[in-house]
Amino acid sequence: MPNRCIVSKVWVVLSLLGMLFFAACEKRETVQNNSSGSRLSVVYIPKNTGNPYFNEIVAGFEEVCKQQGCEFSTIAPSTAEATSQIPILKEQIQRGVNIIAISPNSPDALNAVLDDARKAGIVVITVDADLAGNEAHRDASVLPTDFSKVGESQIELLGSQIGYQGEIAILSATRDAPNQNAWIAGMKDALAQPKYSKMKLVEIAYGDDEPQKSATEAEGLLTKHPNLRGIVSPTSVGLAAAAQALQIANKYPSVALTGLSTPNQMRKFVQDGVVKAFQLWSPREMGRLACSLAISIKQGKVKPGEGVEFELPEIGKRSFGKNNVVITGPLVTFDQNTINEYHF
Repeated sequence: MPNRCIVSKVWVVLSLLGMLFFAACEKRETVQNNSSGSRLSVVYIPKNTGNPYFNEIVAGFEEVCKQQGCEFSTIAPSTAEATSQIPILKEQIQRGVNIIAISPNSPDALNAVLDDARKAGIVVITVDADLAGNEAHRDASVLPTDFSKVGESQIELLGSQIGYQGEIAILSATRDAPNQNAWIAGMKDALAQPKYSKMKLVEIAYGDDEPQKSATEAEGLLTKHPNLRGIVSPTSVGLAAAAQALQIANKYPSVALTGLSTPNQMRKFVQDGVVKAFQLWSPREMGRLACSLAISIKQGKVKPGEGVEFELPEIGKRSFGKNNVVITGPLVTFDQNTINEYHF
């Protein structure tokens, strides 16, 4: 009788252990999506270090990776030069990561190394900027908004502040930045419209997304063009630096300033009246969308293709546009009435 009880108890214990084992396996399968049985590894490569804008994109990646049980890391070059991301890409390929998300510093300088990544089975997705004219070298792209409308939107916002007339200048990031160049092209197209015919673009300056150089370039614009009515800076570093230069020179509100940046960076300048209004989107939401999409592509749940509709966990329904581009959302305008509603 005692032996039968012992056997019975052993059987119960073994059964419970078996149930726990299978439950653990089932739970582990929800996060182990790699064919080797290990967790998917995701790396995000921003344009450069020291730009708080990219911190919000990183936060979006971190949130989704935590939800879906992926390993996440981020690494960026110290400068935003065209080839500065190549060594990092090679290192990540050597590491054998599953997903590379990158905000490219050049539309064509990365082509060869991105091809190597995809040959190694790595999903490559561009974020915030794309490989204009070279889209075949990545799997998909997540852009913050419809870039074709950004340039005109910026000109309209500046024009509304200066009565749609007078000399204006642009303070950009680097000369090779594909997103900046696309927006500038859109601004030039907008200025060719009758509505903006009295607005004259007198100079395009480049601050290389470095605070000090951007401030110096902004100061130079104010000095070289005494009749300047407005500046557009479609880069978060450039806009903050230009606002500081404008405030120090006491050139506001005679010189209007707008562009693209985060509310946290520009809050004081808006409250002080240095900047009346500026625009952006949600970089955190862009990071969430890019991460979730890349994971789904790697898992085979989503296959990129123009017009293909899909649904992502915690994100919702989206669709691929031309060249497998997915748009995050529309531009948001921040001013004294709205800026305190946002905290990024």
